[in-house]
Amino acid sequence: MIAADNLPETTKDGKFDLLVYLQARQKLCEAALSQSVPQQYPDTIYEAMRYSLLAGGKRLRPILCLASCEMMGGTMEMAMPTACALEMIHTMSLIHDDLPAMDNDDYRRGKLTNHKVYGEDIAILAGDGLLAYAFEYIAAQTENVPAPRVLQVVAQLGRAVGAAGLVGGQVVDLESEGKSDISLETLNFIHKHKTGALLEVCVVSGGILAGATEQDLQRLSAYAQNIGLAFQIIDDILDITATQEKLGKTVGKDQQAQKVTYPSLWGIEESQKQAQQLIEKACAQLEPFGEKAQPLLALAHFIVNRDR
Repeated sequence: MIAADNLPETTKDGKFDLLVYLQARQKLCEAALSQSVPQQYPDTIYEAMRYSLLAGGKRLRPILCLASCEMMGGTMEMAMPTACALEMIHTMSLIHDDLPAMDNDDYRRGKLTNHKVYGEDIAILAGDGLLAYAFEYIAAQTENVPAPRVLQVVAQLGRAVGAAGLVGGQVVDLESEGKSDISLETLNFIHKHKTGALLEVCVVSGGILAGATEQDLQRLSAYAQNIGLAFQIIDDILDITATQEKLGKTVGKDQQAQKVTYPSLWGIEESQKQAQQLIEKACAQLEPFGEKAQPLLALAHFIVNRDR
């Protein structure tokens, strides 16, 4: 693992350099994730868990956790177990989302989906294994953080993943397939829960671990809710405009499944405008934190300007 004090400089010519920042923290996260789930017996299940967990990706969720913790005066070391757990849970959601019973996808991050390699049975169990282990990992591996803060993170993460969060959003998403009369209110509900809830806990958990005040946690929560919705709007746009090679997964799935999306309601241009407005609202929440907020500000703009 890279020691935090050996990370490359994150500034270039006196300005914050997001590319350098992301590369350094992605490398740190990759090493931590590989160490977090070592290969062991039963070989098949750990191999399947590692296959999807280490398949690449932007590592946006763990990086958001690390960034918010650092902004609030904490360290990457105290947040890394939670950051890894967040990526485990995100990976679980992707494995299960790709199953034939859900979105029935063949590719994820440019590779065959888990069930295409290991079968549906092992894919379901790999997701289950990652979900359960995520909570164990936070509880067992977090150091130099008061126990009540760790407990608060575990509770908030459980809510974000369950029926009040990700699972609830997925259920409404499945129930909405093929229906042309889905309202903007329902669409917002789906994505605030299915996508936004996990992104929100990524940001807020970093603040909790660092001992942020309730007022600051509310600001982090508002920031995260806005970037979460913007993230989904851009995702919907990319499903129309990007190529499979660029996106690393099958494109056009929303249209095939007859899903109502933000572009189908607003069009692409208006969707981009709405996403930009959400990012501006998110960044406004970080004004009190000054220069310390640079990574989170840059990550917000990265979300709305990404091409994959």
